[in-house]
Order: sequence, then structure tokens, then C-alpha cells
Amino acid sequence: MNFIETRGNDGIKPQEVPFSEAILNPSASFGGLYVPKELPSLEKDFIQNHVNKSYKQLAYDILKAFEIDIDEKEINKALDLYDNFDDASNPCPVVKVKDDLFVHEQYHGPTRAFKDMALQPFGSILSSIAQKRNENYLILAATSGDTGPAALNTFKNKSNIQVACLYPDGGTSDVQRLQMVCEDGKNLKVIGIKGNFDDAQSALKNLLASKSFKDDLQKHGIKLSAANSVNFGRIIFQIIYHFWSYIQLLKQEEITMGEKIYLVVPSGNFGNVLGAFYAKAMGVPVEKFLVASNENNILTQWINTGIYDIRGKELKLTKSPAMDILKSSNIERVMYSLYGAKRTKELLEDLNQNNIFEMTKEETSKLQEQFSAINSDDAYGQKIIKEFLDDGYLMDPHTATCLKAYEELRQKDLKTVIYSTAEWTKFSPTVLNSLKQDNIKYSDKDALDEISSKYNANLPQSIKDLFNSKINHDLIINKEDIESQIVKFIKES
Repeated sequence: MNFIETRGNDGIKPQEVPFSEAILNPSASFGGLYVPKELPSLEKDFIQNHVNKSYKQLAYDILKAFEIDIDEKEINKALDLYDNFDDASNPCPVVKVKDDLFVHEQYHGPTRAFKDMALQPFGSILSSIAQKRNENYLILAATSGDTGPAALNTFKNKSNIQVACLYPDGGTSDVQRLQMVCEDGKNLKVIGIKGNFDDAQSALKNLLASKSFKDDLQKHGIKLSAANSVNFGRIIFQIIYHFWSYIQLLKQEEITMGEKIYLVVPSGNFGNVLGAFYAKAMGVPVEKFLVASNENNILTQWINTGIYDIRGKELKLTKSPAMDILKSSNIERVMYSLYGAKRTKELLEDLNQNNIFEMTKEETSKLQEQFSAINSDDAYGQKIIKEFLDDGYLMDPHTATCLKAYEELRQKDLKTVIYSTAEWTKFSPTVLNSLKQDNIKYSDKDALDEISSKYNANLPQSIKDLFNSKINHDLIINKEDIESQIVKFIKES
């Protein structure tokens, strides 16, 4: 299966590329993204046949359905990394918390966040391609807190790969920051920037599109790629676990084959819900996608009005920081699917030039057939965390935002899956504030210790070890200096 471009072709890049090329060189014509030329159809028989199969078998069969140009040996090697999760047979369990509500726990991997579900196998595949081609790559990652640790973990000391990871100084939790700055791989560079996640992501996109930067890298025999969800290598693995949600409900005899469900996804960069959107198009019976946002409610505005307007809008730093985003990359792939390349290019050029685009009523209606959206604030999230722990379930602040959508957006009495994208350990001060109903500023370590002891919550050894780890990356710079610092890293490596 080949991949095509969301904004059309510029006459310079190939009209179509194979999967390996799309993930090695994810920047498409006119600053667009790569998408599959077509999606495989995996209907009821496929789903039913996987009810008693492992997650790895499901993943393998979906990847084969995409006909990706990756050797079977390399696919299996990548999927074997799920053996390192808490439960190799079920790396992302679906847990019942109410009669009609289930939590898909996506945080049981090495860095305790859902990014491991995609980045663990993706990193293995990308590095194997680089080695096979005898090419050297710089992988860029911009993170709001979870992509960075997961990317650094998967690419650490991989041959033919170097990684430069950008994070907003002060815009992540202490645990997330420590997971990055304590990494000791010789091929890794972690850079804090004075700015927010949108600044980091914009810098990444500009570097991916920069001819002078690529020329600089080429002088050192290095090509450029990315680990963010602009790379379809991330998205393809994010499709799989939405199939798993449905299959687990079948296996638990909570639904019958063909019965529709709601999927509620906490959203910032829109990659996770994009995976769900593709899963539905491939055959998963989904009634609708319910998109949960925080006070940075740009996605709520877009879905509810058809207008994407960030003029004069300042990013709010919230208790759910992975969702503190104003420019969501993956709305582009949804727009391409709904409106085509020409219209997608027009709308996104308006956004880039004027910080706003406005869709027609017909286009907005088409979007709303698939998505509903709502946003909540920190106070709501903290109330939900306490309510659920009182009933015996501990969640993080991102997961808590999903409950607003569950409570207010469902129009039918259907089973609902919400996605828990990070373990409580990543945001323990916020969780402790919620449980104690106070506003005291706790350190991550104090909060982790108190929650694990007082509330009998499991504290993974990898999180405990962070606070005794050596800090290996202490660079914090202005965003204008990002390119020069990365070039310096390459020269010194």
C-alpha cells in the first residue's frame, strides 16, 4: 500500500511513496502529511476472529492488511517489545468502572504513558530500516510531556539514529522532565525551550521543511525524520488499540458483534482520536467519537462551530498539560479524509497565514457526523479524580476530562470506552490535590510517596528510580537557538 499527501503534490516529491519512505521522510508537499492511499477493510469476521487472540497477533494482522514494506522478521521483532509491558498478553487492558463505562488503560509500558503503545514498535522499525539502508537519521521530537520520554526510551543507543527532543521548560510534570533529562543514551539530546508546546512543535515542523537545515545535516551524512504523530509510523500503531477496545468488550461479553460503542478520547494533538477515526473507517462499529479537551478548548471550538481561530489566543497551562496545545497537527488528516487535498491545503494555509480558518456549514456538518466535543476545567477534573478513587479507581487528570464527554455528549444508551493516556504517577501533585481537596504545592516525590502509601496505589520501580538518577541534559534555550544547538549536537556526536 502506498501513501499520498494531504495537501496535494508539488511536482517535486513523488506522487506516492511506500510506508518505509513515509516514515523516514514524513514531511510531504506544501508542508502537508502522508496518509494511506486507501484503508484496508477489516469487518466483522476479522474482529470476531481476534476475540481469543493476543494483542501482538492483532497488531501483526492489521499491519499486514496495510501491506507495509517491512520484513516480517522486523515486524515481529518490533511487536515483541510489548512483552516488556506490565502484562505481555494484554499490554493495554480495558477495565470496567461503571455498568456502561470502561477505561482503556494505555500506560502500562516503560514510560507509563500511551505513547509507548506506538513508539516502542515504531522506533524498532524505523531504526531497522535505517540500518538496512546504511543511512543515518536525526529523529526530531517535540513533546508536551509524554512523547519525549517514550521516543528517547525507544531510540536509546539504537544504531544509525540520533534524537533531538524539545520540551517546554516548565510545561511538563517533574516526572516527565526527569524521564527526559536523566536519559543517558549517547545518541540523545534533550533541549528545554523557553516557550510552550506549540513553540516546540512549530520549531519541529519548520526544521522538517527547512532546506538549509537538511543541507547542514547532509554535510554530516545525516537525514531527517520525526517521532511526533506527524509521522504515520506513529498513527498506524495507534489504530490497533481501538480495535482492541472493541474486541475486549466482545471478549468480556459486554456487547455483541456489530453493536456500536462510543469512544471518548482526551485530545491535544488529535493523533489518538485520528487512530480511532481510521479504525472506524476500517470496520470497528463506533457510534461517534467524543473529544474531550481542557481549557485550551480549540478543538471544541473547531468541532462545534467549524471555525479554528487562534488569533490572539494564549496557551493556558493547565493540570492536564499534555493537552495544552493550540495547533493540533492531526486535524489535517481528518480534513483530508472529509474534504480532499485541495480544500485541506486552502484551510491550513489560511491558518498558517491568518491564525484562523472557517469551514462551510456543509463541511462542519460532515465533521459533526463523526465527532462531538466538550471541554472541562481543572476543578472539574479534580472533582472526578476524587469521585472515582472513592469508588476504588485511580486516574490521572487527562483521563478525568473524558467524564464530561461521557456525562453530557452521549445521545444513545451505548457502552462507552474512555482512554486513559497516562498513569497517575506522571501527575501525582495534581492527583494528591484532588484527593485531599487542597491547593498545596506538593513536589512530585512527596505526592508519589503519599498516594502510594495512603491510598495503596502501585508505584512502579522505574518511577521511584528517577529521583536518584543523574541529570544528563540541563540545556534550556530560546526557541530562536534551536537549530544552532541541534547542529552543534550533530557536529559533536
